[in-house]
Amino acid sequence: MNNRSTRADDGLFEVETSEDVEPVEPESELGPTGRPLPDLPEPTPPEPGPKHAIIISMTNQKGGVGKTTSTINLGAALAETGRRVLLVDFDPQGSLSVGLGVNPHNLDQSIYNLLLSREYSFDEIVLSTATEGMDLLPANIDLSAAEVQLVSEVAREQSLKRVLDRIRDRYDFILIDCAPSLGLLTVNALTASDKVIIPLECEFFALRGVALLTDTISKVIDRLNPDLEMIGILATMYDSRTLHSREVLQRVLEAFGDSVFHTVIRRTVKFPETTVAGEPITSYAPTSPGAEAYRMLAREVLVRCHAG
Repeated sequence: MNNRSTRADDGLFEVETSEDVEPVEPESELGPTGRPLPDLPEPTPPEPGPKHAIIISMTNQKGGVGKTTSTINLGAALAETGRRVLLVDFDPQGSLSVGLGVNPHNLDQSIYNLLLSREYSFDEIVLSTATEGMDLLPANIDLSAAEVQLVSEVAREQSLKRVLDRIRDRYDFILIDCAPSLGLLTVNALTASDKVIIPLECEFFALRGVALLTDTISKVIDRLNPDLEMIGILATMYDSRTLHSREVLQRVLEAFGDSVFHTVIRRTVKFPETTVAGEPITSYAPTSPGAEAYRMLAREVLVRCHAG
């Protein structure tokens, strides 16, 4: 049959051939944010040769929003791609250390000693984790004293930067788990970082504090670290069954648009279990939706950092 239309009943009707019909594009799958999911490339191993770590702060002055959980699991997901990752516990509560099976009370030295003393080297403090390619700089309650002691230091906002600059050539990514405050420790973390991720619980009170946090980030950019960039807001503890969670996520999207990651971390009992086990969800429950979510987040981070 040729490409011309055929006529029937004295030309009253025209019948189109299959060649005349344009193919219909399949609709993109919508993600939990209501936007089409991006086509994220499969991560490739990093190029051999000298490294220069991308430093990312996980920051929110509100506690209990998923900063520590996200630091551990994003780090593990990045390590799965063949990247060398350092996790920095910069919270005096030591939650990141606990989440990786380290008892902060049993530490003889911690990141506190690196910040305030030249007697210790990085290699004396850093700990290996059960996840291949992922190390930990632990912290304990001693770090709370650093905030007071740093006040009298010259260039006190750059104390952490001086520590991390010396070892950037060992890692592809350095993730800092910040304290739930906007004090000197958090300012140190932001000054040392290239990027910021804001984990945000899908709850109204968590949403209210974001404006104050973004104001602090803007001040650090203006006064201390002009290269600092917020690469994304990560919605955590999302429960699609509740109207409240859906409304908060919608408000975040309206306020921040494409800055919000496509990945959404849903509320699940697996995350508290991994804290007790002292390991990331990517190894504790590798096929769970939570593990897959953090693997997708790792892909988004690689793309946004141009490190894929």
